[in-house]
Amino acid sequence: MKSVWGNRISCLTISAAFGLIGNWIYSTKAGAPVSIMEGFPGMALILIISIAGMALTEALDKILPKNLPDIAYISLLAIIVTIPGFPGAEFAYDAMNKIGLLPLCTPILAYAGISMGKDLGTFKQQGLKIVLVALLTFTGTYVGSAIIAEVVLRLTGVI
Repeated sequence: MKSVWGNRISCLTISAAFGLIGNWIYSTKAGAPVSIMEGFPGMALILIISIAGMALTEALDKILPKNLPDIAYISLLAIIVTIPGFPGAEFAYDAMNKIGLLPLCTPILAYAGISMGKDLGTFKQQGLKIVLVALLTFTGTYVGSAIIAEVVLRLTGVI
């Protein structure tokens, strides 16, 4: 049986591998291909920062009264590592700049789908109410995003 950290690192490594493949496909379709080997240093940095952020969360949760989510510490570390003047910041920025955000969403959404499938019984118990709330949420998010995009595009003179 793997430890909690073994599971975390395995999951992050698999996600990183899928993210690299997705990044290669996405960048190729966008017309500016980034090979898996070109993207590897950036993905390795993202992986290391993620693991360090999770370790920081675990360490600080023992001494701080308020527990912050892992993403807060991971984001903070990523920001610090890319601050101009920080040792290696230029390399980190250039390496991570080759990794697109959208391809990284693919494994995350796959895990979310698997998680939802695991709790399908609970989802069914909610009945029609949860479906209605989900549809309204999706619709509101889409319409809200479209309105914001429209306003910004008009203000910048793109349309």
